[in-house]
Order: sequence, then C-alpha cells, then structure tokens
Amino acid sequence: MRTTTSKPKYTWQILVIVITVFILGLNAIPTLYGNNNALLVSVIKPSQTQANTQQIAGAQQLPSPIQLPSVQRLRKVMQQADIQVKQIITNNTDSKIVIEGDDEALLRAQQQLKNTLSDAYQVRLGSQSAAPSWLQELGMAPIKLGLDLSGGVLFVLEVDTNKADQERLGNVKDQILQLIHDQGLRGVSVKIAASNNTSEGNGAMTLQFSPQQATQVKSLINELRQELPDINYTKTSERNASLVFTEQSINTFHQEIMAQALTTLRGRIAELGITEAVTQRQGKNRIRIELPGVKDPEQAKRIIGATASLDFYELASSDTMGAKNFSDEDGRHLTVAPKPIFSGSNIENANAGRDELGMALVNLALDGLGGKRMSEFSKANIGKPMVTVFSEYYKNTNNELVKSSKVISVATIQSQLGNRFSITNLSSPQAAADLALLLRAGSLDAPISIVQQRTIQASLGQENVGNGMMALSIGLSITLLFMALWYRKLGLIANASLVLNLVCLLGLMALLPNVVLTLPGIAGLVLTVGMAVDTNVLIFERIKEERLRGRSNFMAIETGYKEAFATILDANITTMITALILLSIGYGPVKGFAMTLSLGILTSMFTGVFVAHVLTYLVKPQIRIKQQEQI
Repeated sequence: MRTTTSKPKYTWQILVIVITVFILGLNAIPTLYGNNNALLVSVIKPSQTQANTQQIAGAQQLPSPIQLPSVQRLRKVMQQADIQVKQIITNNTDSKIVIEGDDEALLRAQQQLKNTLSDAYQVRLGSQSAAPSWLQELGMAPIKLGLDLSGGVLFVLEVDTNKADQERLGNVKDQILQLIHDQGLRGVSVKIAASNNTSEGNGAMTLQFSPQQATQVKSLINELRQELPDINYTKTSERNASLVFTEQSINTFHQEIMAQALTTLRGRIAELGITEAVTQRQGKNRIRIELPGVKDPEQAKRIIGATASLDFYELASSDTMGAKNFSDEDGRHLTVAPKPIFSGSNIENANAGRDELGMALVNLALDGLGGKRMSEFSKANIGKPMVTVFSEYYKNTNNELVKSSKVISVATIQSQLGNRFSITNLSSPQAAADLALLLRAGSLDAPISIVQQRTIQASLGQENVGNGMMALSIGLSITLLFMALWYRKLGLIANASLVLNLVCLLGLMALLPNVVLTLPGIAGLVLTVGMAVDTNVLIFERIKEERLRGRSNFMAIETGYKEAFATILDANITTMITALILLSIGYGPVKGFAMTLSLGILTSMFTGVFVAHVLTYLVKPQIRIKQQEQI
C-alpha cells in the first residue's frame, strides 16, 4: 500500500500577501478618520549655534531662549475664545493645539492666541490626524489631499526675465568700468542699449572710444571674454562697438533663471511648513503654485511673492569708479563699492531673534566662500563700517516692476569675523522673522509678480470629496453585485481581491510622501476598480475555455492564470506608459490623475493576479459549464 503526502503549496505567496496587506491596510486606516484643525505655537528664536555667533555694531549675546507656554495657559486662552480643545501635543520646539470646529473657529483661535501671547511667539495654522494615537505613534497619517479637495490657495507667478537681463547687463557694465579704470582708459564710455527685444536689445551694450584707443579697447574686451566667453564684440565704426550676448547664451540664462526661481520658491514653501504643495513651471516664464490646506493666504502671498535679496558692501568714496548710492531709513545718502563683499546666495542659514535689550535681529550663517570673504574683509577693515543693503521689487502706479533698495544696517567691524554674525536694528520681530525666512529659502535673481490668485474654500473641497466617494461607492457596488451573480464563487474571489486592491491603493498613497489625492485622482480610483475587475474577467473566461477543452478543475484554473497573464501584463504596461507620460509632463489635475492611475495599475496587478490566484487555490471553486453537443 502506497501513501502520498501532499506538500503545502503557495506558502511563501500567502506570507507575502498577509504582510503586504497588513502594512498597507494599517496605512489606509488613518484616511478613514481624516484630520482635525490645529494650531502650532512656537518661539521666534535665534540659531541653535547662537553661542558661537559673532556679532557686529556692538550687538550683545542673546539671553536664554523663551520657554513655550504651559499646557494650562494654552487651555485657558482657548476657553476664553470658547474653543473646544481635543488635545495639546508638546515637544522641544512647539506646541500643537488640536481643536474642534471648522476653519472659522480655527482663525478665531489663532487671533486669540496672537492677542494674548507676546510677539515672541509665532502662531501657525495646521492640522492633526484624527486617527488613534497608536497609529500616529507608528508614523501613519491620512492621505494628503490636493487643492480641489482640501481647499487652499492657487498662485500663478510670472518671472520677469527682461529685468534679469538688465541686472545681468548692469553687472557686466560694472566689470567693464572697473577694467577701464584699472587700465587708465580715459574718455571710454559704456551704455546699455534701450530696447525691449529680448533677443537683441536686452543682450546688447555699446562702447564709445576714440580711434586711438581701439587697440586698447579690444585688449580690454579679450580680458573680459575670459570670464564671459558668450559675449560677442563687434566694431560698428571707428568710435563705436557693440557687445552682444549670443542668443544661445540668453536662452540658457533664462532657463537658469527659471530653474533658480523654482528651487527658491520650493524652499520658501517648505519654510512655511506646507508639504503637499505643487510647484511647477507653466509655459515659458510662469510658475504655478498650489497650496492645499492653506488658511492664511496673505502670509503665503507675502513670502512667496517677495523678490528679496541681501548684499553686504564696503563703504566707498563718491569718486570711486562704478560706486553705488543708497539711502538709509534716516534719509542719509551712502556711497558703497560697486561689488558686494558677498550676497544672499552665500547665506546657509538665518534665524530671527532678539538681543538683551529686546531688539529684533537676524543671526546669519555663511557658506565656505562667504565665510572666507567675510573673514578676509573684516581682518583688513577693523574699525571701518560695512553696509547691509536689502533690495526688493514692487509694482508702481503704472503697474511696472521697480527695484527698491534700502540700507538696513551700517555696522562698524570691531574684530575679525567668521561665517557667523548678526544683523541688528531691525524694525520688528515680524520683520526679522520674514527676513530670516526669505534668506533661508534663498533670494531670487529675477523679479516675480503674482498674475493670478484664487482661494478655494474647504467647503467646496468637502463637496467634491462627497461626490467623488459617492461615485466610487456606486461603481464599486454595481461591480461587486455583477461579479457575484455572474461568476458565483469566482466572482466572490474577484470581489475580495477588488476590495483588497482599494485597501492597498489607499495605503500606498498614504505611505508615499509625495502623493496627493485630487478630484481627478478619485476618478483614477474609479477607473482602477474597472481595471482590476477586467483582469479577473480575462482570467475567469480563460478558465472557462480550459474547462470546455476537457481539462480538470484544478488544471483549468492553473492554466487560466498562466495563459492570461501575458495578455494582462501587455494591457497594463501600455496603460502604465501613458500614465507615466502624463505624470512627467502634466501638472495640477492631470498629474493627480496620472499618479493615482499609476499606483492603481501596480496594486491591481498584485491583487488581480497574485492575490486572486492564491485565493482561488485556497477556495478551490468548482467550475461547472454546459458541455457543447457533439455533431
């Protein structure tokens, strides 16, 4: 008598399914709870390296950092505004007050805190997951919602590349004037051509000189072209010549300006604490910014729309070649050297704070190049002043962008400085905080202006979410009913894999850091339902065909999954290619749809083929068919 032992099958597949569904399922749970409104209270404080920071103009070291308000005090303030507090979460850097109520209650609570607490504290708007604390401790959070679902602000910014061209030519003109001064050429003048044509005028300068100076001027230009190889020199007459940047150089410069603007704006948004923002180029010289969940658009507008730069100059005499003139807040006129010692691009970190007299200041930390320049300059100029100039663009009454520069500090260097020092005598703590934020995020080489601003209320987002979820529920219910009635046990297996597909998709979207659910993304969820069912339909119909050919129940199932896999893979790959193209070149709603579709393809392949195959093996459904009559 011979006995046979059946070996366990699909053991490792079952283990993979259990682990994957468990992890993604846990990540999907917080989405069911949503978010609560919250306020973040933090101290406006200087850099943590304050003790090592050198200061100028007699500024003193700061006192001990101000402590965060106690939990009891925060609760009392909220009670005064008739705000119900759910919980208060504190750590070393800030306190988060989670409240009950809508956005109106949130804004009222923020105003109450600002009125009660001193200006040493910063109160920001935020949110907090409503999921159980044990899920939050595991680092799990709800899916991040896009602008059309959570409400927020949409900005469209325009980068003025013509102004950037003028700034660039102004710097080249200063270089040429310095070379003329160094070589002792008298009577040579440089003018920037007045034209609005980007490809011609904005890249051109004219030189005027005597015929006897032509050779010396040509030598000067050769020296200049060692630093600027993309500039062309053309002699137009005996007394005139033109300097023109090549068209390729202008286009490359504009591309660099746009890339720098995108990088800087993303840094500013990150400083605002907005992690779900969408920042991308739109057209030739515009940038689209979506800020989901932003409830204070004026703060975002003030920071994002600012075109600020900071430069540090040596004080110079009025007869210095190429010297620049500025005015301070008291109306005094100051003359500085044509080139700054270093600029805002050399600033690595900036933090607002106060001196021991309570005056606002900003502590700066420079990069290696800036620190070296500051060290060399301060060593050679002890006892001499250094001028800090703040520049920004604004629109005048004619709606034209005008550059405004002002002196915010004239400091006497008392000792050799390193890469850390402070700017003192600022007008207010808010001005110090805004300046520090702008300097941390970087300055813009080209001015930007807000050409479109639109605020989307959260109520509209809630309506969109409700309508989208209703569409998903109706589609899912009809699909589940059809599959159960048409395929019986196989249909139940398909329904189980379909539900797991949605769970895995929601968990994956919550787990990945840069995935945002938008209204078109909900359409992608509905489409994913159809795609997942389509996978099962192809497999089940193939199983029926194998049964008609006389195969056993087990062999028909195995062959059906095996033979249908190639067709399913081809169909999903072609769809994935389209989704990836949309993801790479699309923006806004198109990108949200493409993201959900791409992740939905991955999860539907996992559940529709892998999970359904294992479930079919475990359930072992009997596939009954009507035999065709033999002729």
